[in-house]
Amino acid sequence: MDLIDVFKNKKIGDTISVEGWVRNHRRQKEFGFIDFYDGTSFNSLQIVYSKDLENFADIQKILVGASLKVEGTLVESVGQQEFELSATSISVIGSCDDTYPIQPKRHTREFLREVAYLRPRTRLFQAVFKVRSIAAQAIHNYFQEHNYVYVNTPLITTTDCEGENQMFKVTTFDLKNVPFKDNHVDYSKDLFGHPAFITGTGQLHGEAFAMAFKKIYTFGPTFRTEKSNTKTHANEFWMIEPEIAFCDLNGLMDIEEDMLKSVVSYVLKNASEEIVFLDQFVEKGLKEKLEKLVQSKFIRITHHDVVDLLKKADCKWEFTPDYESDIAKEHERYITDYFNAPVFITDWPKDIKAWYMKENPDGCTVAAVDLEVPGAGELMGGSQREEDYNTLIKRAQEKNVNLESIDWYLNLRKYGGCYHSGFGMGFERLLIYLTGVENIRDVIPFPRTPGSCEY
Repeated sequence: MDLIDVFKNKKIGDTISVEGWVRNHRRQKEFGFIDFYDGTSFNSLQIVYSKDLENFADIQKILVGASLKVEGTLVESVGQQEFELSATSISVIGSCDDTYPIQPKRHTREFLREVAYLRPRTRLFQAVFKVRSIAAQAIHNYFQEHNYVYVNTPLITTTDCEGENQMFKVTTFDLKNVPFKDNHVDYSKDLFGHPAFITGTGQLHGEAFAMAFKKIYTFGPTFRTEKSNTKTHANEFWMIEPEIAFCDLNGLMDIEEDMLKSVVSYVLKNASEEIVFLDQFVEKGLKEKLEKLVQSKFIRITHHDVVDLLKKADCKWEFTPDYESDIAKEHERYITDYFNAPVFITDWPKDIKAWYMKENPDGCTVAAVDLEVPGAGELMGGSQREEDYNTLIKRAQEKNVNLESIDWYLNLRKYGGCYHSGFGMGFERLLIYLTGVENIRDVIPFPRTPGSCEY
């Protein structure tokens, strides 16, 4: 029986059988207590046993980490818990020795990264990865309920969207004997006949499906070669990328706000025990922060007006606000604090944004939007896509994009194209916000970051 069923459905006096692991074991001379969990419930079950059991001496030798099968009767508890299991039988399924690293004490997150294959057994990471699972379900629920088609875009691609320097290369070449022709790598002899990459985004392929289904979304792994060791960057992470035909920038912001509020509400409802734990031990005020977001009215303001506010602010900035540049983390914090709400920043300088974003009539900005949320900064980035064939070619050339690699994408503008928009949200960025755990390495089961590819 799963513990989730025990806590939801069982009553005092019920006889049950459970299987799981030992989190803690407190031994007394004539009895003992085992803190027992099986991962199906965030709550653990206290097992009480006495010397009446014929294998009492063997039970007292059971160490933390061992897996057990326990049979017994649910009885009222004299401790803090509502009930406990009075054991009539305890048998060891898998023993554990005293080298087991996850002992019943607080471990640093840095230490737990070194034993990432065991850290899901701690309460912190049981909470984090349960929230991850529930948030993923919430995302699928939202898009499915709003008639979006889920599209699995390719992980291997020839399309240069993020820039070749940001993408992992795929090859079958023997790296000790790479063929050359005219002093260049001869990709005609490689598996695909030309350069190929591990995807950095599903956006371009998603747009192709949006031109057939109107509303689509992707949700899958993406990869970047960026050699960054910040708390918010990883070389492998997950992205949610909806694309919507016949949708302008204002419509896109409506969708972003509605989707985020829906996901946060779902997590608050379905991971309530985990959120309470994280609020208590990770980020004080986490639950209140999430509830406030659901009730907030998101602000919309242009990049130009944001810079106006930053220049007027009585602050000594580390990075001087500039009308032609991105805004810094300190600026993001100021803006969300200023409005005391999530903020959509729109109409960014075109020179600092991607080539596929729609150019505004002023010729200087693009119809792009970033969503900044209090306490976390940028959470989503999106834009209205450039639908004009000639303008798109011009923008791609300005950004030195290989036109041959995107000829099919350009053709979408020739064959029944329309105005359309989309956004991307890093799943781990969302999880950092939902859990209060500030390092991306601690919201990914097995993180891949520069110098780190264990397990």
